[in-house]
Amino acid sequence: MEEILAKFKIEGTPVEVKPLGSGLINDTYLVRTDGDAPDYVLQRINNAIFTDVELLQHNIEAVTRHLRSKLAGCDDVDRRVLRFIATDDGKTYCRDAAGNYWRLSVFIPRATTHQTVDAEHSYHAGRAFGNFEAELVDIPDTLGETIPDFHNMELRISQLRDAVKRDAAGRLAEVQPIVDAIEARAGEMCLAEQLHREGRLPKRICHCDTKVNNMMFGDDGQVLCVIDLDTVMPSFVFSDYGDFLRTAANAVAEDSPEVDKVEFRRDIFEAFTRGYLESASRFLTPTETELLPYAVTLFPYMQCVRFLTDYINGDTYYKIAYPTHNLVRTRNQWRLYECTMELRPYMSRFIAGCMGQ
Repeated sequence: MEEILAKFKIEGTPVEVKPLGSGLINDTYLVRTDGDAPDYVLQRINNAIFTDVELLQHNIEAVTRHLRSKLAGCDDVDRRVLRFIATDDGKTYCRDAAGNYWRLSVFIPRATTHQTVDAEHSYHAGRAFGNFEAELVDIPDTLGETIPDFHNMELRISQLRDAVKRDAAGRLAEVQPIVDAIEARAGEMCLAEQLHREGRLPKRICHCDTKVNNMMFGDDGQVLCVIDLDTVMPSFVFSDYGDFLRTAANAVAEDSPEVDKVEFRRDIFEAFTRGYLESASRFLTPTETELLPYAVTLFPYMQCVRFLTDYINGDTYYKIAYPTHNLVRTRNQWRLYECTMELRPYMSRFIAGCMGQ
């Protein structure tokens, strides 16, 4: 750790390094320093997932630089935007002798994250993620996809069809009814890619991992800044809006076998939507706004397809705790999709009301 930290231009002397958080992708450590110097967050970048580390850091540097420019003159800018520390050669990452990639950012003091979701946190999350997108509408840099085709529904359907053709684990017969149901909706659910090709739906710079624990809250309960920027890349706004509601508004966990208890929580939907539109309505096109209910249905559908694909393939991607884990997840997400489809007229009315229509 000392050798790695020595590569970065830090203030003070490190006196302690200890694990921080419970992230599933990168290894994260808190670096305590002596005196009045700031503390730091050290991360080992998982380059098995983020294979182009240079692109990854380019995106993050461009986004944080642009957000900081919007806060010029702000007294606490380092609490509102992540600040990454450069190495002697001017990069924001380094590579150790074992081939691991590391980066270092300034630790934000007197700030917390929340793991649980309620209506109040959902409102703040919606407002913060909507503002995050709004502030990046005019970013001058070109960003790339850190995980190519991450939320491409056409690709996910293609992967399912490939899995069905191979039937590698011999499981197709038992899941054929849900495969058929998915296929019956495939054309409708690939609408975003179709509209994009027609020039009717833009790609924006989005966060693409909109969980409530990916933002820091200050002592006053307000959002300080959005964190975990690895997946910030061009996408449809549906990625940020729909995926938050997929995880936050389900009344049960995504792998709960109690499918009869799956329910789409209206309180979470209304709070998040109200916050999101307060900040995002200043740039959303009429098409994007009109299709927000579609986004809510898209993400449980997409995740259902991904879980089912993995189950048919023999559980080669997602970690499982028991043999039918991915099948349970599939059924859970399909039921959530059905719930959201039933509520699309209600969601459209609520959104129209928020927009004063």
